[in-house]
Amino acid sequence: MKYSTTVLLFACVYLFSCTGKKATTNANNTATLVDSAKGDFVSLTAEQLKNANLEFSFVMDTTVQKLLKVNGHMDVPPSNIVSISIPMGGYLKKTKLIPGLQLKKGEVIAVLEDPSYIDLQQNYLTALSKLAYLEADYVRQKGLNESKTVSDKVYQAAKSDFETQKYLTKSLSEKLKLIGLDPASLNEENISRSINFYAPISGYVTKVNVNIGKYVSPTDILFEIVDPSDLHLRLTVLDNDAASLQIGNSVSFYANNNVNEKYIAHIAVITPNITEESTTDVHCHLVNEKIKLFPGTFVNAEVAINNAKVKALPEEAIVKWQNKDYVFAKKTDLSYKLILVETGLQSKGYIEIKTELGNQQIVIKNAFTLLMKLKNSVEE
Repeated sequence: MKYSTTVLLFACVYLFSCTGKKATTNANNTATLVDSAKGDFVSLTAEQLKNANLEFSFVMDTTVQKLLKVNGHMDVPPSNIVSISIPMGGYLKKTKLIPGLQLKKGEVIAVLEDPSYIDLQQNYLTALSKLAYLEADYVRQKGLNESKTVSDKVYQAAKSDFETQKYLTKSLSEKLKLIGLDPASLNEENISRSINFYAPISGYVTKVNVNIGKYVSPTDILFEIVDPSDLHLRLTVLDNDAASLQIGNSVSFYANNNVNEKYIAHIAVITPNITEESTTDVHCHLVNEKIKLFPGTFVNAEVAINNAKVKALPEEAIVKWQNKDYVFAKKTDLSYKLILVETGLQSKGYIEIKTELGNQQIVIKNAFTLLMKLKNSVEE
C-alpha cells in the first residue's frame, strides 16, 4: 500500500511526540528529502525504534502476471489466400468480379479466349488418333516378331513410336486440364475457342487486376481471393519480450476503430527467428472466430504472461514523496536510508522493484513513520 503526502502531513504518531519538537513551516525552505548527505538518512532512539514496530525483509523473488503491450494485425494462413493466374495467355472475354464479392468454390469467375486454346485441343485429338494407330501397329509387329516374320529392328521401331506418342498424348492431356478442359470428354464436336476459369476456394475477392478485352499472360495475377474462415491474430514482438512468451498465453486485443470491443485469443505459434528489426512473429488462435474484423486490420494487444519472475517487496514497503517511490534500507539498528526506486508490476500485495538493492534489509512495515520523521527533520 502506498501512502500519500497528505496523510503523512496530518497523521499524528506517538513516535514523534517523543522528540519534544514541533515541525516548523518555512515558505522559503527548499530542502528536499535527498538533497544532502544527511537528507536521506533518518535516525531513531532506542525508545522510538520500540514504538515504531518496524519489520524488515530482503528483496524477494516472486511471480506475477505481466501484461505485455504489442501491436499486430488480423491475418489468414497462406492456404486461405489464392492469387489466380492462367497457365496459357489469352484475352479476358467475361468476368463479374469486383473487390468484396463473395464467391463459392467451383463458381465461374472468368471466361478467356485465344487461338492457342483451339490449337491445343486440335493437337490433343490428333495425337490421340495417331496413338490408336501406333498402338495397333505395335501389337501387330509384336506378333509378327514373335513368329520371326519381321526383324527385331522393325518391332523395336514400332514399339518406340507407340511409346513416344503415348507420352505426347499424356502431356497434351495434362495441358488441357491446366486450362480447365476435360480430355476425356473432348471430341471434334466440342472444340472451343474459350475456356472457363473456376474459383479454387470459397471466399471474398480482394483484388481485380484485369478488365474485359485485356490480354493476360501466365505471369499476370488476374484476381486474389481470401477465405477468412481461418482468421487469426499475428503479433509483432520485440526479441527481448519474445523470450518470456509461451504457447497458450492469453491475448486481449482490439481495433483502433472500436477500443471498447475486445477479443480474446491464445498464442499458438512463436516464430523461432528474429528479423533485422529485432522482432519476431507470434500467431494466435481466436477464442471466438466470428469477429467483426477483416484480414489486414491493425490491432493493439495485451499478452498476459503468467508466472513472470520479478524482484519484489510488499506494498507497505513503498512510500511515496513528490510522485516518486522510495524504500528505507536498514544501515544500523537505529539508522535507515531513504532510497529512490523504480517500481513495476503490482500483484497480490507485492510490487516489482526494478532498482538493484542488493543484499539490504528493507523496512516492510510502518515505513511511512520513518518518512514522516525524515520530513520533519528536513523542515526544521
